Amino acid sequence: MKTLVLGIGNLLLGDEGVGVHAVRALLKNGCPPGVEILEIGTAILDALPALETAERVIIIDAMKCLEKSGTVYRVPLDNCSGNQCIASMHGFDIFRVLALTQRISSPEVVVLGVEPDYIGWSMELSPSVTKSLPALIGAIQNEIG
Repeated sequence: MKTLVLGIGNLLLGDEGVGVHAVRALLKNGCPPGVEILEIGTAILDALPALETAERVIIIDAMKCLEKSGTVYRVPLDNCSGNQCIASMHGFDIFRVLALTQRISSPEVVVLGVEPDYIGWSMELSPSVTKSLPALIGAIQNEIG
């Protein structure tokens, strides 16, 4: 089963970049067979070719659920909502990108999110989100199997 891991987020906005930081940490240990790890950032359309063939997709991103910052969540994509409008090319979300594929059926998609503490001008993660990275990496590795 081909698994695709997507690190999503904006590195310039503090904890919004947690998905990118997480996949960079994963890539330091190499990529298991049958797994493709992509640092997407805000360029979600760049994932389109990989989404064409993935059977499972694991999305890593910041996720506001109003819990304690650094909390790691696992949410099936079906329980998430997309953007209501497209203000720019960055306004594309995973729902729209999946709709652009030539697939007959959708892959299994899960989102691993981290509750942000600070989303503002910074290239660093907040202390609470930095502290949660090992738990997030562990959750990703569990999903990969």
